Amino acid sequence: MTLEQLRIFVTAGEMLSMTRAAERLHLSQPAVSAAIATLEERYAARLFDRVGRRLELTEAGRLFLPQASAVLDQAGRARQLLDDLSGLARGEVRIAASQTVASFWLPPRMARFATQSPNIQLSLTVGNSAQAAAMVLQGQADLAFVEGDIEEALLRGEEVGGDRIGLFVSPDHPLVERQPTREDLEAAMWVMRDQGSGTRDHLTAGLAQSGVRPDRLRICLELPSNEAALEAVEQTELVTAVSELAAAHRLRAGAIAQLPWPLPPRRFKRLTHRARSTSRAVAAFIVALQPQPAALEGPDELRSTSNDT
Repeated sequence: MTLEQLRIFVTAGEMLSMTRAAERLHLSQPAVSAAIATLEERYAARLFDRVGRRLELTEAGRLFLPQASAVLDQAGRARQLLDDLSGLARGEVRIAASQTVASFWLPPRMARFATQSPNIQLSLTVGNSAQAAAMVLQGQADLAFVEGDIEEALLRGEEVGGDRIGLFVSPDHPLVERQPTREDLEAAMWVMRDQGSGTRDHLTAGLAQSGVRPDRLRICLELPSNEAALEAVEQTELVTAVSELAAAHRLRAGAIAQLPWPLPPRRFKRLTHRARSTSRAVAAFIVALQPQPAALEGPDELRSTSNDT
């Protein structure tokens, strides 16, 4: 068996979905299925039962999963040791991030590091905040960047930036013409981000602070991305809540409108595992995320940095 086959099996075993495993691994679904079939055939052991469109681990699969995970963890430690011995001449930084951070805050910072350290391989996996945190817990990512708070004792969180959540509707929505009330928001039809997203968690907390009861919201639709939620409101009477960073382009183009309902600012956090050591490459990337000295920055960069702290 190969480490790649183990990696595919562990991901499928944790997600219990060939499709979701393929998405996380950036592989085709047939490639994931073929790797697992090869393992099952080679060792004459069925690892999954296919129940309708769902996967379930067999007894052999349940016994094999923690052993396979341990092998991958040990291989990662060996790779980290060799990378550290070679200094920053080579190395890898595996990043997981929630959608808003991955789409708007992180890319310029990754690009800056890549130009400064071209021999360090950067990889980015995108999910919601809960999924990104889980990847660090499971050793599938070295660090994660998420929106809001993650309650997990094994993870260390540090604030690195932030944004604001806004309420958005189509330009001809009835609420555009006036200041909405709490009753208006509770009576409106909503499209929400998925459960586990930092955007949704921050929204419900912010609405509760302003007297809106989240349990009274009429949630008609749940979607897994900011783009999908914004697309859903453009031609409908739905209301959505996403980062102002994600909505900025559509707002400037007049495709959507923002309702005047202030919500508290949201913080972005970097998560690392308390029990795992940090490689030189990961440590260098963390240092590179620190704000640049003001004397070396132009006006645009100064504005960006001031918004992140």
